[in-house]
Amino acid sequence: MGFSTADGEVTVEYHKGLPKITVPLPSRKEQCSFVLKPITNTVGDFLEMLKKEDKGIDRVVCKSMDGTRIASSNTIEILLDEDFKLVINDSSYNVNTPKNERLTSEGVQSLADVKNLVNRLYQALHVDEHQLTKEKELATQMETLMQEIQPLEDKKLELEMVAQKKSNWLAWAGLGLMSVQFGILARLTWWEYSWDIMEPVTYFVTYGTAIACYAYFVLTKEEYILADVKNRQHLLTLHKKAKKQGVDLDRYNYLKDELYKVEYKLKKLRNPLKLRLPTNATARTAPTSPETTTSSVDATKVLTSQQQQQAQKTSETTKVIDKKL
Repeated sequence: MGFSTADGEVTVEYHKGLPKITVPLPSRKEQCSFVLKPITNTVGDFLEMLKKEDKGIDRVVCKSMDGTRIASSNTIEILLDEDFKLVINDSSYNVNTPKNERLTSEGVQSLADVKNLVNRLYQALHVDEHQLTKEKELATQMETLMQEIQPLEDKKLELEMVAQKKSNWLAWAGLGLMSVQFGILARLTWWEYSWDIMEPVTYFVTYGTAIACYAYFVLTKEEYILADVKNRQHLLTLHKKAKKQGVDLDRYNYLKDELYKVEYKLKKLRNPLKLRLPTNATARTAPTSPETTTSSVDATKVLTSQQQQQAQKTSETTKVIDKKL
């Protein structure tokens, strides 16, 4: 691939696709080779390499054959497009470049096109098959989880109704007790005694209520808010009844979390961007949520739809490949 020249001349040859420039160093009177990258290295980089290699080089420039200086910002690829002169101190060397060996940006772009074509072929032959297999596996997992969670869901609904009835009953009981307290205080104030006697009593009743609310905060580490109190009582009743009847709520929560993860993966797998299809080209991207997990999945229909879309996509890929070829 190189040119055989006499000593004292600058030669250019290609080694593993990269240009190798051999230059005689003026101080040591010996040849030195520099392997450069055509696209990333510049003329300035090459000149700096020469000065660093031989400290006796005071002036080094590259000129075209008509004597025009070549800018240091030009790439090595541009430098090797035509023959040039390399001036080192007072010596000038004519450099002949092997144009048939150059690695140009057009060649790099051609390699990129071939790589893209191979990638498309691999996707058409392998990616869809893997995606169908993965989707079938996820659909099977989701169906198994739904079958396991359904009995727990039914029992939980029964316990929810019992807990809801008890929390409502306690709320009405509290209203009744407050009404009774109001009636007793009113009777003692206007009929039995007077306001002068009952005023300290009502103060202590109010202060006792404040103490009870503070005691609730100390025991539960929660502020006494009526809605939160009702929800807390609801959960306490639910877990107490579940433990008594042998319903594993921890297992139920674990299955719900796993079901949500599988649904999320299935939704992500069916995303049109993952399928490399337009949004309106697939009907299998219907959103799913944890609230819609009560219906079973028909895996056969899903796979049939996927096979039709795979056939259409393979046809489109074949047309693209024919145009490339």
